[in-house]
Amino acid sequence: MARSIREIFSDQGEACEKLGSDFTARVCRLASARLGGGAVAGTILGWEGDASALGDSVPLRLCGALHALVLTGKSKALAAVYPPHHGGVSDDDLWAAIAGALVDEESFILHRLQGPPQTNEVRRVGATLPMFLEVMHQTGLPLVLSEVGASAGLNLFLDEFHITLGEDSFGNPASAVHIAPKWLGGAAPDVALDIHTRAGCDLLPVDPGNAADRERMLSFIWPDQADRLQRTRAAFDIAAHQPEKVEKADALDWLKTRTAEPMKGVAHVIYSTIAWQYLPEEARARGEEIIRAAGARATKDAPLAWARMEIDGKSPGTGLTLILWPSGEEHLVGRADFHGRWIDWQGWPK
Repeated sequence: MARSIREIFSDQGEACEKLGSDFTARVCRLASARLGGGAVAGTILGWEGDASALGDSVPLRLCGALHALVLTGKSKALAAVYPPHHGGVSDDDLWAAIAGALVDEESFILHRLQGPPQTNEVRRVGATLPMFLEVMHQTGLPLVLSEVGASAGLNLFLDEFHITLGEDSFGNPASAVHIAPKWLGGAAPDVALDIHTRAGCDLLPVDPGNAADRERMLSFIWPDQADRLQRTRAAFDIAAHQPEKVEKADALDWLKTRTAEPMKGVAHVIYSTIAWQYLPEEARARGEEIIRAAGARATKDAPLAWARMEIDGKSPGTGLTLILWPSGEEHLVGRADFHGRWIDWQGWPK
């Protein structure tokens, strides 16, 4: 078991490096090699269940707990070796600070290990926006958005951001949140985004106006990625002033309610971004049944779409899949980086 956990930390380090966080990759690799002794190490190395990124994401739980100690000022020793002060810090000195925190802040870290990572990566709207525009282009109707696993709901308010997709810009040009992924492929659909209403659910919703909730979510953003931290803080400020809040609900119960009746005069879009995978296999299957049953009830004046930015077992990045009812037509409309750094847009076949 211990060897397996160490391999998971090593794998997570490789993933972090590919996603542009050399520092978090370094922490994961040090933990893989040196973690041992004490209650925190015992809990991690004896973890019951799937500790990998497809399950409980234990390495990211630990990294989030350590970063939280820095953000909250609980550990001056960690802050001294964490970004932006990490340049020139040796592995021995970095691990000494981490090992000290594992002892000094044992109860805090053990508590944080109990909850899953939540990041609400804002740049993913660069992938959802063109799918939403495609639905509008195909239906000619304004949108109702229903996000599964919405976390703090930051990405429900994409029309409050300034988003540049290739040569085209959308949203509010004066927004403090500017999203500009590397854009590959064809142009996004040439329509104006029109969101009629929006809603989201999460088992553990985050209140964007609550300081403790904000701190916890920011702790899961990798400490050497200052741009992500700044962007997320700005998105928090936007979401905190919106009337819509994420509902605390089981995804299946929520989907049943949201799809109970077709919504006439709008295109209803159910979507998720790297969230569907965290549902148990049986729940994923049941969720798909609920959505497809609702699709079977859709009509031309009450269409339903299912837009997914989810792992599909292929590379690079993650698939962008769109299904539109009443036709039931389904297409892979593009691929995207997990954090939305690039979008390869293919679009709906003509």
